[in-house]
Amino acid sequence: MSANAQAQASVARLLEVLDLDDSRARTTEDIFTGQSHAMPSGRIYGGQVLGQSILAAERTMPTERAAHSMHGYFLRPGDATQGITIAVDRIHDGRSFSTRRSQAYQNGVPIFSMIASFQDEAPGLDHAQPMPAGIPDPDDLTPDDERLGTVATDATLLLTQRPVDIRHVDTSLYLSAADERAPQQTVWMRMRAAVPDDPRLHRAALAYLSDMTIQESILRAHGVSWGTSGLKVASLDHAMWWHRPARVDEWLLYVQESPNARGGRGLAAGRVYTRDGILVASVAQEIMIRVPEH
Repeated sequence: MSANAQAQASVARLLEVLDLDDSRARTTEDIFTGQSHAMPSGRIYGGQVLGQSILAAERTMPTERAAHSMHGYFLRPGDATQGITIAVDRIHDGRSFSTRRSQAYQNGVPIFSMIASFQDEAPGLDHAQPMPAGIPDPDDLTPDDERLGTVATDATLLLTQRPVDIRHVDTSLYLSAADERAPQQTVWMRMRAAVPDDPRLHRAALAYLSDMTIQESILRAHGVSWGTSGLKVASLDHAMWWHRPARVDEWLLYVQESPNARGGRGLAAGRVYTRDGILVASVAQEIMIRVPEH
């Protein structure tokens, strides 16, 4: 399969995963089912559940009322060989805002729980933290999958099959950590092929993207790579705020930093910008992290 065909196929597969089935929904219940991405680890990728859960909640809203924030907890590891069921509770509908709770289930038990807020477009105060200066253009950077070359690892498989083109501005952490220990990094990302012109789909896909690499500012602060023997990482919670519209099939800069790590947990924060410097989203995530001899 050519590289272009593989890119198209990977994005088509993501769109299938985000295309939730509502045939189980009833008048008094909003029930959705979805597929899962195959993963080398066998565990569901957290961004998949984020994207599906926010999209399920969006499906209970009028199109003019868009998601602006979500807060979720990863309760149990998901099985990537099984589908997923998402139940949405319509908690509140006001004149300008709505609130929804989405709970994702496998085998009858919840694996993820999220509350999201939605708002009608409205005028108001407007400012944003500017994008950092001096960031190399993504076209001047080597794609992460090309950096790894023919090295056979789970990371290689994930990079070549996933629907996202990721380009680290810094040295990637897939195999080894850079000598300089710093609790921040910047990453360019975009979908490998076009995504349909549905703002709800782009918001869900941005949630999907937001779980990629954000943990690395914690790892980088301590000179730890994904290839570190005995490393165990699991996402505990995830928060996201959508500020302005953006397309996920165009380049986005993910600026990430870790303000704290302690007690086997690490906190990471991120800001997402368009290529021309518009702040489109903010993200925060806490992870469990266990490193041998630490």
